Amino acid sequence: MAKSRWLAAAMLALAGGMGMSGAAMAQSADLAAALSSGAVGEQADGYMGVVTSVSAPVRKEVESINIKRRQAYTDLAGKRGVTVQDAAAATACQTLTRLKAGQAYRIGGGAWQKKGSSAIALPAYCASGG
Repeated sequence: MAKSRWLAAAMLALAGGMGMSGAAMAQSADLAAALSSGAVGEQADGYMGVVTSVSAPVRKEVESINIKRRQAYTDLAGKRGVTVQDAAAATACQTLTRLKAGQAYRIGGGAWQKKGSSAIALPAYCASGG
C-alpha cells in the first residue's frame, strides 16, 4: 500500500495525537512477560497479535486491548477525517519504532519477526525508519 509523502507525514502527526502506544496501555505482568518474550507482538495494522501459545487470560487481554485500540482509532479517525485503518497504521508506525530487542512484530501479512539490536524495516507509509 503506497502512500504519498504528505500522507505519511500526516499519519505520523495523527499518531502523535493519539497519546497511546502498546507499551503505554495498562497491562498485566503476564502480558508484559508475553510481550518481552515475543509470544505476543505488535503488527503494522496497529493491533497486537498472538505469536505463539499463550494462556487464555493473556489471549483475552490482547483481545481487550485491541478492542480499546479500535475505539481509539475510530475516535481519532472521526476527528481527523481519515479512515480507521489509516489512524491505526499511523499509530503502528510509532509503536513499531519503540519496540525493544526481543519483542515480536509483523509487517503486513509477513511472518512474525523478533526485533534485534538494529532498526526494523517499517512499512513504506511510515515516514522514517525505526
